[in-house]
Amino acid sequence: MTHQPPRVLLRVNRQRVRDRFADPARPPGLLVAFEGPDGSGKTTQRKLFKTWLKSEDYDVVTTKWNSSDLIKPLIKSRKAIHVLSAEEFSLLHAADFRHRVEQEILPALWEGKVVIADRFLFTGLARDAVRGLDLEWLLRLYQPLLWPDLVFYFSVTAETSAERVTAARLPSFYEAGQDVTSVDDPVTSFRRFIGRVISEYESLALIFNFITVDAEQSITAQHHRLRELFRERERQRSLKWNIGAFAEWLSLDGGSRP
Repeated sequence: MTHQPPRVLLRVNRQRVRDRFADPARPPGLLVAFEGPDGSGKTTQRKLFKTWLKSEDYDVVTTKWNSSDLIKPLIKSRKAIHVLSAEEFSLLHAADFRHRVEQEILPALWEGKVVIADRFLFTGLARDAVRGLDLEWLLRLYQPLLWPDLVFYFSVTAETSAERVTAARLPSFYEAGQDVTSVDDPVTSFRRFIGRVISEYESLALIFNFITVDAEQSITAQHHRLRELFRERERQRSLKWNIGAFAEWLSLDGGSRP
């Protein structure tokens, strides 16, 4: 391939993305994000939703928050000794997210698969905002932004979240927000922290037009609601907002991807 300047290559790849997804024989994939506070039941719903999609013959890929093989070990080691500043916490999770976007999410979408994300960048935005970081700074950190086609937000009260989580386990240091609250007891800290996280989520839900699911309903009722919502909106793709993200990804390998 003839070497092209980065700006030229990016422009070429933007047009390539438009042409690729204008082909009815090769439709783009669909990105569905599951968001919500700890204890909202989103992981249970994500698993049920994936099983249903596969039964409907969709090709499905799942990606989870903080699961990059490259970055996760570093995050785990830094969390273990409680030394993460708010900025380092945010930067490491953004690096984990970017690695998964480039290695898992965009390749699957390019191949026309449905990608289910158990937490997406909105998790980082909500938690990092509670840690005092500016939303505009955070959005720049996650650029080029990749927008889901659907965001299901599982809404519960702070009381429900705390009851469900603490009934099953003792929250970890950062999960309980002890770096923010400076409260020694993780359960007490979690109850304070999660209320702030939920407030941030509710603001994000308005800004980014999440689909809110009442996660205090029965598991069955929630699942059937997800099916209905997916059927209603699966054709409303966010591709026009994601051309830049696809083009930059293609530029990483010189645009050689078929």
